[in-house]
Amino acid sequence: MRKLKMSELNRLSLQEFKDSKKTPLVVILDNVRSLHNVGSVFRTADAFIIEKIYLCGITACPPHKDIQKTALGATDSVDWEYVKTTKDAVLRLKKEGYKIIALEQTVNAILLDNFSPERGEKYVLILGHEVNGVVDEVLQLCDACLEIPQFGTKHSLNISVSAGIAIWEVFKKVSTKSD
Repeated sequence: MRKLKMSELNRLSLQEFKDSKKTPLVVILDNVRSLHNVGSVFRTADAFIIEKIYLCGITACPPHKDIQKTALGATDSVDWEYVKTTKDAVLRLKKEGYKIIALEQTVNAILLDNFSPERGEKYVLILGHEVNGVVDEVLQLCDACLEIPQFGTKHSLNISVSAGIAIWEVFKKVSTKSD
């Protein structure tokens, strides 16, 4: 066995990425304070060709060296926009026909592995503040909440880890690329 060389990975060029069909998924970062988490979400969003990232509230925006450190250039490939409040971003995306989903531990949350998206629908995945999670007024606007099953002693996972798990799971279920 040998590791593949970069030239063997057949990755898209920046222009090919921009021109490619995107996964019908948008990510909203709701007041995420860690720049490393922001950069990691960009990198994951690039890996699974998501449509866009909305950075809301206190979430920092590129260019910033600490975002770039983990994003490794994904801030150039993935479309993003800053919106002052998460509520405003959610209301706009609802009007555009997106189903709004928060990754949050709530009463009646759907375990991520039990999530069954409808083909042809567009989805928004909201990831909240590292301590306080998704703000309550935004939760009230959601069509559903997803929860990552956990079996240890900790109450939650880091946002970058949660984003990787959730985006991959949603990607597998909504993307024609995984058929």
